[in-house]
Amino acid sequence: MAKRPDAKSQFLREQGTLNPRPQLVSDELFRDSEFFDPRDLVLVKYEMLRRVRLEEMDVTEAAATFGFSRPSFYQAQSLFQHGGLVGLIPKRPGPHHAHKLSVEILDFLRQQQLFNEQLRSPQLSQLVLEKFGLSVHPRSIERALQRGKKNGR
Repeated sequence: MAKRPDAKSQFLREQGTLNPRPQLVSDELFRDSEFFDPRDLVLVKYEMLRRVRLEEMDVTEAAATFGFSRPSFYQAQSLFQHGGLVGLIPKRPGPHHAHKLSVEILDFLRQQQLFNEQLRSPQLSQLVLEKFGLSVHPRSIERALQRGKKNGR
């Protein structure tokens, strides 16, 4: 029977900060401490950066001790320098908005709907492909048009 994740693991997973490889963290502080939890990705990265900066630990050694590669160390260092602790929180991958659906394309879609109210998102997707040469998923079109209605456009 599979072991159920505890509340902290579940919370870290929901926040996107669950360390996918906690078993690779070999630092002594993270062995038997309630505070230093190897599952907490932000805490592990911060402590790795702190060790190099304040205790002058070698970058290669720090990266290995905390379960990262050297390039991952430098990436974390850059994120921390630019964004502080918040910079270490992983960002959601992928686009964060309808990047293909420009104002021009949305105006075109609205005009098409005004002209023919029977058009649905699959047909609108096909029209966008024919006119603009862009393949846009029908659901993306639905969401973009719904956002426009909510914003009063």
